[in-house]
Amino acid sequence: MNPRLDALQPYPFERLSALLRDTQPNTAQPPISLAIGEPQHPPAEVARVALLGALDGIAHYPPTQGSEALRAAIGDWLAWRFNIARQAVDDKRHILPAAGTREALFSFAQAVIDPSRAGAAVAMPNPGYQIYEGAALLAGAEPLYLPCLPDTDFLADLDALSAAAWDRVQLLYLCSPGNPTGAVADRAYLERALELADRHDFIIASDECYSEIYADEDAPPPGLLDIAHAGGRDDFSRCVVFHSLSKRSNLPGLRSGFVAGDGRVLTQYLRYRTYHGATLGAHVQAASIAAWRDETHVRANRDRYREKYAAVMPLLEPLCEVSRPPGSFYLWPAFDTSDEALTVAALRDENLRVVPGRYLARAAGGVNPGENRLRLSLVASTADCVEAATRLGRVCAAATT
Repeated sequence: MNPRLDALQPYPFERLSALLRDTQPNTAQPPISLAIGEPQHPPAEVARVALLGALDGIAHYPPTQGSEALRAAIGDWLAWRFNIARQAVDDKRHILPAAGTREALFSFAQAVIDPSRAGAAVAMPNPGYQIYEGAALLAGAEPLYLPCLPDTDFLADLDALSAAAWDRVQLLYLCSPGNPTGAVADRAYLERALELADRHDFIIASDECYSEIYADEDAPPPGLLDIAHAGGRDDFSRCVVFHSLSKRSNLPGLRSGFVAGDGRVLTQYLRYRTYHGATLGAHVQAASIAAWRDETHVRANRDRYREKYAAVMPLLEPLCEVSRPPGSFYLWPAFDTSDEALTVAALRDENLRVVPGRYLARAAGGVNPGENRLRLSLVASTADCVEAATRLGRVCAAATT
């Protein structure tokens, strides 16, 4: 077996299952889960209809690069959403469909990391999506953790590494809006990241799968390609972004997204993908085209999340240190007691599932930035989210008596 597999750490939900293995839930209460970030809103109807109408597509092998129609839909959406001149996006050179962002974020590292270079490293947010870490380890690189703390507005601290450490970095993962913090990188932050990439010769992989879930309808989060284009960066050099229909359109089971950016890098990544084999069937592509070309369902989706935050925040604010994030569907509250103890008590006493924050982070410099925090995924109905916050209040009250 590949010896690098031994370096992989258990996934957060494996650790959660182990923590709760001997805990009996209070079955007097109906179960509620705020643990897994799986959208529960209705899937985009335009995509469902298109999918059903294209089922004959299962009779054919799909091209790795996707259809021209899909790439055109993605290119149109990128240009519109991020204020990029349409002619600057070459659908054949700058866009690759992918089977969701998870698959692409992982495989991208396998294609771009050169493990033969001494000290090969990948920088990533901490806490963050564990796929970044696993991708780095299996590509033969060392993960370098950038803490996401209140003093940097929960953005990955770009000052956490020395110049010598940045020189070892071949790939920087960013996530905006962030998982689990919901932090949004502004234009100045992304410009700073690009300056570092130029100075130290690395690629930025910007995970933007939550980009369409944000608090202020008049202030959508900027994207890395937006910043690259505005700065006159030819061919989106060093910039690669990852988008998905899972959160935007409530289609996690469709496994459809895309990678876009640096044409030189994507030419080689396409070569890798012809062997990797994660292609989208014609029926999936048809559904994806319909979803990327419709914004009505996306605006309605944001409205549902805003309703939940408005209902839940007044219940949580007296319990803990918490704020409404500018993006995503998460909350990242801090408590005065152990996150693991709260998680056990929530299931035992209230039949409520949450995730300990420490499971989403790594101890670095003697500090785990997720310790004594919970990740709450506001994916259930508004009524269930309100009930969950009420139950969490009782758990916190019991913990302080």
